[in-house]
Amino acid sequence: MSEAQPLEPALADLAGKFADYLEAHMPDVTTADVEAMERIHGGASRETFRVKVHLRMDPTKPGEHRGLILRRDPTGSLIDTDRDVEFNAYRAFQNTSVPVPEALFLEMDEKWLERPFFVMSEIPTGAAASPFAENPYGDLAPRLGEQFWRHLGTISAADPKANGLAKTMEVPALDACWKKELDYWEGVIDADQLEPHPIARAAIRKLRRSPPPPAQKLGVVHGDYRIGNFMSDDAGDITAILDWEMCHLGDPLEDLAWALDPLWAASGADTPASLIPRAEGIALWEKTSGLKADPKALAWWELFSNVKGLGIWISSSHEYATGDNKDPVLAFSGLFCTARHNEIVAARLLREFEEAV
Repeated sequence: MSEAQPLEPALADLAGKFADYLEAHMPDVTTADVEAMERIHGGASRETFRVKVHLRMDPTKPGEHRGLILRRDPTGSLIDTDRDVEFNAYRAFQNTSVPVPEALFLEMDEKWLERPFFVMSEIPTGAAASPFAENPYGDLAPRLGEQFWRHLGTISAADPKANGLAKTMEVPALDACWKKELDYWEGVIDADQLEPHPIARAAIRKLRRSPPPPAQKLGVVHGDYRIGNFMSDDAGDITAILDWEMCHLGDPLEDLAWALDPLWAASGADTPASLIPRAEGIALWEKTSGLKADPKALAWWELFSNVKGLGIWISSSHEYATGDNKDPVLAFSGLFCTARHNEIVAARLLREFEEAV
């Protein structure tokens, strides 16, 4: 590293080490200067930093200014995931119609930045909206909604054998996709609950009593496909689908149900992701994916999504309460999102009970 600009003291050491890493791993680069580094708050699965670097290949020439995103493992997290899952997912969808950043480096050796990390290119345009903002897209909602559901359909249609993910991820049987996921999230609740959660337990019993039909195909499941995890620009174009850390192989209906979750619909449950009406979104997903959103199967996966959400929020409460991570995002998630998902699950179970009697 040489001639770096002044940085916040808390980030100066990290910036210097990151510049050293780039110089060691970019064969054509003679010097790498970190010109700016800032922490991006909002997610809690990894520490994310926006980094501006100046790369020189020839000391006598101006060099190249480049934007990078550094994702480093945290000391504690809202969700426990392997960093290679997200890195491999980005690589699988590079050079497809699904917009993703270029995945550059995956580093497991802790000698560089104290914890494993990966590096990807910065998307130069666009921003992610808050899931809890009402009408965040205004007149651009129809245009963005068409892209949002079409991209999800494209992900659902992808062949995990062709894009390589079947080589790096567990491959469940079609009739075991639901059980694998439900077992996992019930296990998270078992491990992290700080108090009884009777609503979540009632939902889990309901899900186990009436499992869904086998998956129509084994698909790539993004795992957290929703508003807040994509970037869009002022022209109404989605510029990046982000946050693939919970990506896995399973029933594509899982992603559809998560995207439909009322928690991600501040503008109203009938307008998921605050974009276009629910029925239009499902129709676009069906058209692009070539799959069917069977109402009974989708209902199972929607209740499962609520339980999955509770698992995430219960885990975030545990991380914050035990002091493993004091990021305010964890406290907010543990308080607001747990309460909201409990309301959603209770209303769903009550509605199904009243329809059955």
